Amino acid sequence: MFKNFICEKIEGDGATLFVRRAGPRNAPSIVLLHGYPQTSAMWNGVAPILARSYQVVCPDLRGYGQSDKPESDLLHKPYSKRAMANDIIAVMRRLGHKRFLVGAHDRGARVAHRMGLDHPNCVAAMTLLDIAPTREMYANTSTEFARSYWHWFFLTLPSPFPEKMIEADPEMFWKQKCFYQAKEKVPFSSEALTEYLDAFSNPEMIYASCEDYRAAASIDIEHDNADLGKKLEMPILTLWAKHGVIETCFNGLKLWRMRAKKVEGEALDATHYMAEEIPEEVAVRMSDFYSRHPIKK
Repeated sequence: MFKNFICEKIEGDGATLFVRRAGPRNAPSIVLLHGYPQTSAMWNGVAPILARSYQVVCPDLRGYGQSDKPESDLLHKPYSKRAMANDIIAVMRRLGHKRFLVGAHDRGARVAHRMGLDHPNCVAAMTLLDIAPTREMYANTSTEFARSYWHWFFLTLPSPFPEKMIEADPEMFWKQKCFYQAKEKVPFSSEALTEYLDAFSNPEMIYASCEDYRAAASIDIEHDNADLGKKLEMPILTLWAKHGVIETCFNGLKLWRMRAKKVEGEALDATHYMAEEIPEEVAVRMSDFYSRHPIKK
C-alpha cells in the first residue's frame, strides 16, 4: 500500500500523529481523515490517485493506528473533535500547508466538521463521506438507526465496560461491526485489513476509540450548541452510501444545509466503506469538486 508515500511521525497539538504523504511539491494540499475503527490505510485506493495532482496527507487520528493515544478525562476532552481537529491543523502547518482541502469519512468527517467551524481560514473545501452531523443524528434517532448503529450507543457506556467486552475478542468485534456495515462484503484489501486488526488489538486504541464516541455524545454536542447556529462557510460535498444508514434513516442534504451554507451531494451505489469499495469513483468526485473550488491564497 501507499507506494512512494513518505511515512513519518509529526507533532500535532498534544499528540504526535503517524502520517503518510505524497504528491507534487507545488500542488494544492489535501488532508484525508479516516473513520472508525480504521486507520489512514482506508485511503489506500483513493490517495495514490489524488497524489497525482495534490499534495496528499493521510494521518492516523489521535487514538488510532500508530498515532499517540493520550489519557482522557471525565469530560472526554482529549478526544473531543476540537482536540482532534487541532492536531490536524498543527500537522498541516508543520508541513507548510496553511490553507488546504479536506476529504473525510465517518469519524474523520466529524473531525473535519469541527475543524471547519474552528479554523475556517484553513479549510478551502470539504468532501464528507457517509455521515450527517453528529448532533442531528442523535436528535433524530429512530429504532432503525439504533439497531443499525448499535455501536454508537454501546461505545458511549462508561469505561471500562465496552473496553473489556471488546478486548475479549477484538477481531470478532471489528469484523462484526465492519462486515455488517459493508453488507457482508469485504471491500478491504488484505494489507489494510491486517493493519486494522493489528491496530485494534491494542487495548489503548480500544479505549481511545471508545473515548472518541463518548466525546461525540457529550462534549462535542456542547461545542455544537455553543456555536449558536454558526454555519460552515466553505463549500461542502457530501457523498453517502445508497446502501447505508444515511440513505435509509436521514435526509443528509437537509441536515447538512442546517449546518453549512454551500452544500451539494448525492448517494453513491456503495456501502459505508465507499472509499475502499469504489476508490476510483470517490477520487474522481473529489477531484471534480476541488477543481470547481480551488484553494484561494
